[in-house]
Amino acid sequence: MRDGWRSFWRPIFHRLPKRLYARSLIIVIAPMLLLQSVVALVFMERHWNRVTEMLSDRVSQEIAAVIDLIEADGRSLDMERITQIARQRFDLQVELLPPTPLPSATSQPFFSLLDSVLSERIEDNIGRPFWIDTVGQSRFVEIRIALDDAVLRIVTNRNQAYANNSEIFIFWMVGASVVLIAVAVIFLRQQIRPIQHLAAAAESFGKGQPMPTEFRPRGAEEVRRASLAFIQMRERIERQIEQRTAMLAGVSHDLRTILTRFKLQLALAAEETDTEALERDVADMQTMLEAYLDFARGDNEEAVAPFDLAAFFETMAEEAELKGCDAVCHIEGDPQFTVRPIAFGRMLHNIVANAMRHGDHIRLSAFRLERTITIRIEDNGPGVAEEHYDVIFRPFTRLDDARNLDQSGTGLGLSIARDIARSHGGDIKLEKSEMGGLAVTVRLPL
Repeated sequence: MRDGWRSFWRPIFHRLPKRLYARSLIIVIAPMLLLQSVVALVFMERHWNRVTEMLSDRVSQEIAAVIDLIEADGRSLDMERITQIARQRFDLQVELLPPTPLPSATSQPFFSLLDSVLSERIEDNIGRPFWIDTVGQSRFVEIRIALDDAVLRIVTNRNQAYANNSEIFIFWMVGASVVLIAVAVIFLRQQIRPIQHLAAAAESFGKGQPMPTEFRPRGAEEVRRASLAFIQMRERIERQIEQRTAMLAGVSHDLRTILTRFKLQLALAAEETDTEALERDVADMQTMLEAYLDFARGDNEEAVAPFDLAAFFETMAEEAELKGCDAVCHIEGDPQFTVRPIAFGRMLHNIVANAMRHGDHIRLSAFRLERTITIRIEDNGPGVAEEHYDVIFRPFTRLDDARNLDQSGTGLGLSIARDIARSHGGDIKLEKSEMGGLAVTVRLPL
């Protein structure tokens, strides 16, 4: 039973708007329309129909009284007197016509309440052959009833047999709905705007961009509290990054000082001493130290700026040609977007350089959508086993039979690349390339 309800509601929820503003309007407007529909139904059933039935019943009884006067025993009243009584007492215009056949029935409107109700009342109260004409927007209703030796023609005002105040009710109902919806739209727009600003500020923070200058806590109390909590959280994170950067700068200075001493001592060593191995170890140590510091420091302090992907692909193609590697480049959409250019270029360069080291054919492609760009780097190298796709992103992880994105052997290449991608709000995905090697896909929101 539960699965059945889920399968019933799932397509409905899938078609609902995704934005908070549109959903809030639905929450406000849907109950209003439902209430208006219920009120209209109750009005039609309990008021309009009932009043129309009562008026039609009264008109039919008045016509029956006129017929009784005409067919009274002795015919003591003449037709002129009956006409006067009908006009003065019942507001009916009556006339006796020769005994001709009644006109053929005219087509009735589908939603004609007066036709159906008045016909029922005449059948119940008079019980004679009749013909009525209520079609059109005329203010009058014509009724013809077959008597024994004549045809009685009656003309009465439409409002005597029909509750014609529905237009006023509909006007007020629609007018009130429009006013309420307009107020709801204006109010919800003012309430949703602070939430949109908070979302934009959080999105910019996730992409490593500065906080929008117009962002400040405002709106409802809950939104203000959330905005203030976000500002405080961002300040704590930025303060933590600043402290970590200062600490790493001190550590970097101290370690570089020690390495400089090592190099100086090696340079001052006796010529007959074999220092080649020590110099190589010191160089490897410095490369590893730089890699560790880059991984720990990150690039969050870099300011955002435009990045030209077409120019980057062109540079990579020239570098591939110098290394004897064939490169094919393809871009769909605008190649320029805003990122931290140095960090982003470093990430892409590491991935492309890795592809050139392990393959002699590479393919660089980018697909730009409205708010997303996907960059794909493929090669025909040995690739990476699928079970190692997640493991290879862990820091300090090296796979003997896999490829690494750094030559120093620290196992930080892919970790640094993924951190840069995620600091921009994106991510990196590995999969097997159609060229036979590895395919690295970088997806970034814009």
